[in-house]
Amino acid sequence: MTEELRGAYIDEVSIGQTAVFSKTITETDIILFSGISGDTNPLHLDADYAATTPFKRRIAHGMLSASLLSGVLGTKLPGPGCIYVSQSLNFRAPVRPGDTVVARATVTRIDAARRQVVLETTCTVADAVVLDGEALVMLPKRAPA
Repeated sequence: MTEELRGAYIDEVSIGQTAVFSKTITETDIILFSGISGDTNPLHLDADYAATTPFKRRIAHGMLSASLLSGVLGTKLPGPGCIYVSQSLNFRAPVRPGDTVVARATVTRIDAARRQVVLETTCTVADAVVLDGEALVMLPKRAPA
């Protein structure tokens, strides 16, 4: 991997380090995610059906918002080369078409011996937390000099 494409090594990560990725969720995103995931729940796709639910309007798939965390981890912190080991998720509020979701990852623990990093993960819309959780990633081994 070329130097400009590599992510962080374990000795380059510090507690409190944070990165974000944001995206406005579009109608197209929801339709494509339905096709990719197979989740064709009418809550996501049918406005008439969604009007009968507690949400009153269509909402995006929770996992669509959660997938933005992969964008943070795989491209920013720790970045390319990391391995996503696990993720816990708590869905707190709905995301609707047109909402801008900000996915954030913050380093909370480092296990240098195992090259593992734990990150607090959140997605927000405006000031509302729509999901939170914790990710575990493994960082690449530094090539011998």
